[in-house]
This record gives sequence, C-alpha cells and structure tokens, in this order.
Amino acid sequence: MGASPEAQQFAQFLESVSAKSSTPGLDLAIVRDIVDSNHKASTEPEGVTYAEVDAGGVPALWAIPEGADPDRALLHFHFGGSVTASMHSDRKAAGHIAKAAGARSLVVDFRLAPEHPYPAQLDDAETAYRWLLSQGYEPRNIGSTGHSIGGTLAVMLPLRLLAQGEATPGAIVSVSPWTDLTLQNASVDENEDNDKMLSRNTLELFRGAWLQEPGVDFADPKISLVNADLTGLPPTIVLYGEYETLADDGAQLGRRLKDFKVTSEVHPLPEGQHSFVLGAGRVPEVDEAIQQMGQWLRKHLGA
Repeated sequence: MGASPEAQQFAQFLESVSAKSSTPGLDLAIVRDIVDSNHKASTEPEGVTYAEVDAGGVPALWAIPEGADPDRALLHFHFGGSVTASMHSDRKAAGHIAKAAGARSLVVDFRLAPEHPYPAQLDDAETAYRWLLSQGYEPRNIGSTGHSIGGTLAVMLPLRLLAQGEATPGAIVSVSPWTDLTLQNASVDENEDNDKMLSRNTLELFRGAWLQEPGVDFADPKISLVNADLTGLPPTIVLYGEYETLADDGAQLGRRLKDFKVTSEVHPLPEGQHSFVLGAGRVPEVDEAIQQMGQWLRKHLGA
C-alpha cells in the first residue's frame, strides 16, 4: 500500500533537519538546537498541559492530559543517541502518548554525552523513577517509555532495578530502540538510504560520545540489550520502523523477549522512520501506533 503522503512529508522533514545538523564544523550547541527543532513534526496534543519540575535533581517536564488517571504515570525518555535532543524535543510526542494511555507523563531531561558519558543517562532515569515513587506512585502503575536511546533506557532501567532486587515499572513501551552497540546488524547498512535521521556514521559518533570507558566491549550485556538476560521484565511492547538503520535492533529485541518468556508484542511500522513518534498528530500511521502503545499501557499498568 505504501506510506501515506503525510508519512512521506514527515520523512522529508527529518531529512532536512538531519542535513542541517550534519553541516561540517558546527558547534555541538548549535547541532543540539537544530535537533531540538524535530518537535515541529508533532502537533500540539489537545487537552494536554505541561509543567516543568525538579525530579530529585533531574530536570523534567510533566505532560498532563485532561482526565488522566491520577494514580498512573509514565516515565518518558527522549531520543538523540545520548548526545542531542531534550525534554523539549519530545514534549509533544510524549503528550500524545500520555493522552493515548490516559496517564500523565514525566519527560526526563537526562544529562547528555560527551560531557556526561554512560551511565549518567541511566543514573538520571533511576533518580527520576525514585522521585516518582516518592510522589506516591506505585511501581506497577508506572510505565517506562521512550524512543531511540530513550527506547533503550526504557528497558535498561527495569533491568537495573531487577539486578538490585527492586520492583520494576509495570509496563514498557520501547520505540526504535538501539539494542546492539556493535552495529553489526544488516539493517544499519541496508537501510542507509531509507532512514532519514540516522546513518552508520551518526551511530558511531553517538557511540563514541556515550561509551568512553577505555577498552569498552560494545557487546557487553549492560549496554547491548540483545545480549542481556531479560528474565523478569514487565510486559513490553516494541515498535520500530521498517526503514530504520536500527530495524534489526528492534526485531532482535522482540525475539529475545520471547526467548525469555516476557509478555510482549512487536510491531514493525511498514516504511516507518526511526523515532517515528515525532510525527504524532500529523501522520496517520504514527497515530495508529500511538493508540497501540496507549492500549498496552492501559492494559498492563496496575495489572
């Protein structure tokens, strides 16, 4: 059937932002400003208000849909390879997901690499989670959500909590996750022309900024989720675009979830772009996927 005209326009938008941000010689601060403009792809979700908060020392932003269940909350992590993007670039997309789930969403403005390499982002995710608990939310009523590196963090956080013998969030939504830091998956090169946001070169730059430990093993299960023991993860839905460089990463995570008997679903978006949730409110395929995420969260949170 092919992608909708809106999906094609969205791909062109991502391509233009990508072209601007990869202009040689740009200062990182300018690149970050350009990447933040990706928020323009989403519409303002109707009936959602926002409030900036300090989540235990981590800056964050509440997206609060009208009539949201006061007992449920999402913890949302933005895209950007750990190097770019912010709570502001994800604000509208997170608002659309929150609205679909009928729950407020805390969009975490985690620290960025290279100034703050791994595990600063995961530490901030854990801090924000503990802050939610201190606000009276029950673990089972919290959803861990995110896309791109945020989709990775959405899974890493519950895994860290399990390793510490602690209660995890009640459900996970992982969109376009980066799960194999060795970059050996075929789609990294096969989708080079299809993916309008990411390339092997960009992924290598992100990886170098994020993982600065000398002699780091990119296959380490702590950083490459495809090698992690996923036993005990809460119900997890994985969504990714078929046109992504990271399409195989999403598919592989889906297979691993099944291997570890995690309640899970995997939804590839035909001709979908990386971090397609940024098209929320404008791209019909994206809105349909966001409804699936919302249903997953409504079904599994507090279950």
